[in-house]
Amino acid sequence: MAKYKAYPEYKESGVKWLGTIPTSWQMWKLSHAYEVIGSGTTPTSDNESYFQGDIPWVTTGELREKIIYDTDKKVKESTLQIFSALKIHPAGSVVIAMYGATIGRLGILGVDATTNQACCVMTKSKVINNQYLYFWLQAYRTDIIRLSSGGGQPNINQEKVSSLKVSAPALNDQAFIVAFLDHETAKIDNLIEKQQQLIELLKEKRQAVISHAVTKGLNPDVPMKDSGVEWLEKVPEHWEVSKFGYISLVVRGGSPRPAGDPTLFNGDYSPWVTVAEITKDNKIYLDSTDTFLTKKGSEQCRVFKAGTLLLSNSGATLGVPKILSIDANANDGVVGFELLKIDHEYAYFYLSTITTNLRESIKQGSGQPNLNTDIVKSLAIPIPPEKEIQQIISFIKETIKLYSSIESGAMEQVKLLQERRTALISAAVTGKIDVRGWVAPDTQNIEEPQEATA
Repeated sequence: MAKYKAYPEYKESGVKWLGTIPTSWQMWKLSHAYEVIGSGTTPTSDNESYFQGDIPWVTTGELREKIIYDTDKKVKESTLQIFSALKIHPAGSVVIAMYGATIGRLGILGVDATTNQACCVMTKSKVINNQYLYFWLQAYRTDIIRLSSGGGQPNINQEKVSSLKVSAPALNDQAFIVAFLDHETAKIDNLIEKQQQLIELLKEKRQAVISHAVTKGLNPDVPMKDSGVEWLEKVPEHWEVSKFGYISLVVRGGSPRPAGDPTLFNGDYSPWVTVAEITKDNKIYLDSTDTFLTKKGSEQCRVFKAGTLLLSNSGATLGVPKILSIDANANDGVVGFELLKIDHEYAYFYLSTITTNLRESIKQGSGQPNLNTDIVKSLAIPIPPEKEIQQIISFIKETIKLYSSIESGAMEQVKLLQERRTALISAAVTGKIDVRGWVAPDTQNIEEPQEATA
């Protein structure tokens, strides 16, 4: 921030986490600054006709730090008559999420709209520019969340939002700050987007390299043959093509019964593997679980030994593999490959590359896809000679290491850019930097990511 000048004099804001503000600025309590601070409600689910209208109805899931022009659901005019808590808020209003995982998320209404009860809406003010407030709330999201209460998910309420004290200069100076932040944050957002695109490209490239290694091998000149499997296509001529049912004992996990019996679950005896445990990260090995069965619960279902290859077999995360490094029970959303006759890591890498094909091949109707043991047994797998398997595994691990290093660097740049963005907004809306009279340059060199912390 060294390139920006400060205001001549400062005073205490009276709010610990804001610190000092310019002496000419004021602190505005939102309840005093805004004509209306409101919310909404959710019409009961017993009548679908409530949502068969054209009035946008905003939920916290639609608050994505953007202008909201459309919503997934829309209510009818008559719905507003039935549910008096539903109010139409004017375009330009600032919306903040008050509940749960989305707490603190923001949006600006691009159209007149209603909201659910988890949204708090600031409509019109004679002393605060709505876009200025939008930036201010972005800068202090973490501090606002600290005001939350409750033992479960964090929650704030309309009263706490209304009691927030916002630092602000005169309206014309707020307009300068908004214009400055629009310009500068757009530059930073552009850099963040480029880094995020790089991360996605790295993930795709890494997966493509792994897929090629386990289906085509490392030698581009080797003769190929038809695998007999449509999505596998050709494989090296000297490779075998087998099925998991021929090279392993495919066993489905099982859950202790009855499911609600407290003497079976939440114990401290045996690790309990669920689909969530398998799919929570991209690690090859599973070495711990969040939940355990009691001894009684563990005795009711199969124990998979350390080294067993597992696969999630149901739901949206179907087809994700993991190798156990501990003895553990697993529920019926998991299948295990026991007595597997090929290298477990090779099988893991192969399964990790066919997830999309696997899901597509078993889709039935509109429900979630599910794998039964017969389908898993019938899955084809190309098998190179053992020496080649080890070469492929070594190559894949080096590839993962390389791409992970580049990806980590890009993620660090995103983090630094996001921190800079927040710091810049915070400095502007508390007067730590003076941008009065700022004019956007006709041309501006966009800084490289490594300069983001300057």
